[in-house]
Amino acid sequence: MSVLVLGTGIVGSAAIWDLLRRGHDVVAADANDDAARVAAERFGVEVSTFDVTDEEALRGLLDRHQAVVSAVPYRYGAVVAGTAISTGTHYVDFGGNPTVVASQKMLHGNAESAGIMIVPDCGLAPGLANVMATQLIVEATVEATTAAPIDSVQIRVGALPQQPIGALGYQLAFNSAGLINEYAEPCEVIEGGRYATVEPLTRHETVPWDGWGPLEAFSTAGGTSTMCHLHAGRVTDLEYKTLRFPGHGQIFRALLEMGMFSEEADESGVAPRSVLISALDRSLPRGMPDLVLVRTWLDMGGSRSTMEIEDVERDGFTALARTTAFPATALIDLIIRGEVHRPGVLTMNEAVTGIELLPELESVGIAVARH
Repeated sequence: MSVLVLGTGIVGSAAIWDLLRRGHDVVAADANDDAARVAAERFGVEVSTFDVTDEEALRGLLDRHQAVVSAVPYRYGAVVAGTAISTGTHYVDFGGNPTVVASQKMLHGNAESAGIMIVPDCGLAPGLANVMATQLIVEATVEATTAAPIDSVQIRVGALPQQPIGALGYQLAFNSAGLINEYAEPCEVIEGGRYATVEPLTRHETVPWDGWGPLEAFSTAGGTSTMCHLHAGRVTDLEYKTLRFPGHGQIFRALLEMGMFSEEADESGVAPRSVLISALDRSLPRGMPDLVLVRTWLDMGGSRSTMEIEDVERDGFTALARTTAFPATALIDLIIRGEVHRPGVLTMNEAVTGIELLPELESVGIAVARH
């Protein structure tokens, strides 16, 4: 079956590779002519250029395919998802912005009527990490002998250079605007069984990790996906934190407090956030060997269940590209094969179980350890 990949950057390219490996016909599209040519030469697939704001052209592009993997900027998520519904095309994206996901959720009835799956938040976090955490909740619920609440569900995720670089201990692994978005928005949690939000770049903690730590963790936005709304009342405490090398979070917290995340223009007519993003793009290193760490655990009745992933670059793709793209392509494969069919707009943790998804990642070397 034919699958369209929108966007041929780091993540989109990994998606193309895995879909081809899984035996699908793949067509790709990118807004940039040069990027499109590179993808065509690298993978030998049909590639075209497109303008995501041209809905008529987008509809014509989607209408040719059974499924689409959208790796375009998250702000276009609702437009592309709505167009996919009109063409009867299954859709996944990499999400990360709760406001955009909420607008996509409003399309649920239309997607359900069309008999297609619209699945945002299909990357690493939100995405794979949430599927792992949800699987722990499902297992605890099945095994529980009483209706006692789950004490805690915690998610820690980091995309890091294998060696800390500079004062930030960081390299630019994806779009710097997306990074600042995670650091600027309110962070959804469950506290005392109730949905709440906390400030970003707060709640710092030290995280031991054999071979890579000590690391730090702190609150960032988007990582819980829909879990805080779904599990409030069942789970007493639930929180997502980003992993970094020590000191990173405090530096960015200081920038936030100084107003450097503001999108409002100052007296010079320039928005501080645009200056910060430009500086990050210009100064942060790129392309060094990377690492992805995921740890999610559940505490209930004095016992703990844990799932972990450690992944490094291989097959010509960074660890972040692998752990972002391959969960989405595995889900598309399951949908096309008819093994997952839950029409409507569902985030990844709602659309697929860990039992269904996690074994599909073993073939690309993404292994989940359990403790």
